[in-house]
Amino acid sequence: MSVLIAIPARYASSRYPGKPLVSLRGPDGEKTLIRRSWEAAMQVRSADRVVVATDDARIRDHAQAFGAEVVMTSGSAQNGTERCAEVAAQLTGFDMVVNLQGDAPLTPHWFVEDLIAGLAADAAAEIATPVLRCDGRALNGLLADRRAGRVGGTTAVFDAQMHGLYFSKEVIPFTAQPYADADPTPVFHHVGVYAYRPSALAAYPSWPIGPLERLEGLEQLRFLENGRRLLCVEVQAKGRQFWELNNPSDVAVIEAMLAATA
Repeated sequence: MSVLIAIPARYASSRYPGKPLVSLRGPDGEKTLIRRSWEAAMQVRSADRVVVATDDARIRDHAQAFGAEVVMTSGSAQNGTERCAEVAAQLTGFDMVVNLQGDAPLTPHWFVEDLIAGLAADAAAEIATPVLRCDGRALNGLLADRRAGRVGGTTAVFDAQMHGLYFSKEVIPFTAQPYADADPTPVFHHVGVYAYRPSALAAYPSWPIGPLERLEGLEQLRFLENGRRLLCVEVQAKGRQFWELNNPSDVAVIEAMLAATA
């Protein structure tokens, strides 16, 4: 099975303009968000090709300078999935396309490898995405962000066959129980990575944005709103912390996590 990884990178983010070029300090020095995301993608053993997908010359020039292959896409792509669909239309012949979103530089390679294996094994699913069970520390962090008016991450709920039911920037499912930092919780953090079968990815841009996608601002809801089966693949942290860069306040959080991996 041949696998293409595309890393969508958009400069004009509404919440955090210029986010892909934000510098993150780690044990290996200062590197931009897009470079750290590309380095994470390059560690995926089951990937045959890795590209950065952008419509911005600043990101293109920076990515090419550190050795990444870049595919230029249109400025009309409304989200990373539409940008990946443009990439897949240019780079044909792959059995699976992976969207490794450029705001998750802490994504371990085994998250993506397990995702690829999960979609390959589920013939009924057309899309797959990883979910990570929150411990009390992660859940309390998500809840603290919501109380402060921020979105710290997306959570997911799914059926007994692990097929997605809903994704939200609110913390779902609701639980009133307090959890200590190390306690397992019933909340699953959605990891910003997707694997698509090419036919589902090609169909995606032709569907109108539905009310749920519009309200939540979550691209994967377009698949659910159009009746497509989306597999949630539970992944294991193996001692690694995971966090996405959604707000300027996340820089310090991610830098602390990078330091902890040294």
